[in-house]
Amino acid sequence: MSLRLYNTLTRRKQDFSPIDAKDVRVYACGPTVYDHLHIGNGRMLIVFDLLFRVLRRAYGAEHVRYVRNITDVDDKINARAAERGIPIGVLTEEMTAIFHADAAGLGCLPPTVEPRATGHMAEMIEIIGRLIANGSAYQADGHVLFDVPSMPDYGRLSRRPLDEMIAGARVEVAPYKRGPMDFVLWKPAAGDEPGWDSPWGRGRPGWHIECSAMSWRHLGEVFDIHGGGIDLVFPHHENEIAQTRCAFGHQVMANVWMHNGHLQVEGEKMSKSLGNFVTIHELLTSDKFGGRSWPGGALRLAMLRAHYRQPIDFTVKALEEAERTLVEWRRATDGVEPEELAEDVVAALADDLNTPRAIAELHALKAKRPGALLGGLGLLGISFDGLPAESGAQPREGADFAAFMGLIAEREAARRQKNWAESDRLRDALAGLGVAVKDNKDGTTSWEFRP
Repeated sequence: MSLRLYNTLTRRKQDFSPIDAKDVRVYACGPTVYDHLHIGNGRMLIVFDLLFRVLRRAYGAEHVRYVRNITDVDDKINARAAERGIPIGVLTEEMTAIFHADAAGLGCLPPTVEPRATGHMAEMIEIIGRLIANGSAYQADGHVLFDVPSMPDYGRLSRRPLDEMIAGARVEVAPYKRGPMDFVLWKPAAGDEPGWDSPWGRGRPGWHIECSAMSWRHLGEVFDIHGGGIDLVFPHHENEIAQTRCAFGHQVMANVWMHNGHLQVEGEKMSKSLGNFVTIHELLTSDKFGGRSWPGGALRLAMLRAHYRQPIDFTVKALEEAERTLVEWRRATDGVEPEELAEDVVAALADDLNTPRAIAELHALKAKRPGALLGGLGLLGISFDGLPAESGAQPREGADFAAFMGLIAEREAARRQKNWAESDRLRDALAGLGVAVKDNKDGTTSWEFRP
């Protein structure tokens, strides 16, 4: 199984070649445990869980290390604990337990290692000390800050000029900073705040240094893949790279950087002010979204219908369609044993996790090879747990799901063969069924019903 992955650092898709095929190392930024995670966070969990599964298939489960951290020291945590009138430790343990339940509900495997920031103060202090010693950081007014101009190619990941980053960032104005983009590595802790002893006084870390320390401890100075949401490219991942590279003297921190796209809810940016802010916990357990709770498999399938790098519109209709599909697949595979994966499904996932193409291939297997369909669902991490006996979602009038998914699979094949006339014909046929497909150069990005 030869993988190709899109690398944000190079802005192109490339063959994946691990540093050590016997020890493939992946890091993904995990949650700050002060509140329930929203469904946008859920997309990140699902995407990198799928990557973990694909890597395990390609290199062997015992040869893949997936590290997903927990941030349990942060200003938001302090504020929420004070607001609720509970100790910080009580809040973080409660939210961590809910996070674990949410991740399991979405079908995510536990990571190989799940480090917590509070358990890695020694590593943070070590990295900061190195940065001060080599002139990449400085002390000022009880703080330690990274000196951004000391790194000539800062901004390589986001590819934004320094003046543009300054204009577009929420830059903290402080008299002790040498430059507007310099960021905090260590800051003083007030008497009632969590704090740790350090060479620079009692304090606590900045957000960015935490991931540098945890990835170093568990994956080394340079590792294979670093992942997260697209919103983390700048400043978080840019600053991680700066700290780690300058501390250890390498040209890269991770060889491949992967980022999942933004998520909207019913066509709008998710926000509490719009009333469309929905958490994973609410989707799994309450009737807030669509008037009912949803099985985790439907949430996962709805999320995977779009390519991970593309934006996605998370809708009730998409969940209904996903649930109906799962009910059909369950019926088709009842009493069937899982078989080895079909080559076309493997090829789709090996091509930068092309899940829309993989799902189309699974539909094509429903009648002919239901055992291979089950095998593919296993690799995608999709289960039938919690599904109703029959889907409550009613098909659109005249809709034939087997027919349109077969057309999508045929169109994928035509595009791979560069048969553009056939691809256009099939696109028009799909439009006649009320299905709109969206493409990019890597294949079908997503599909959705249009009224």
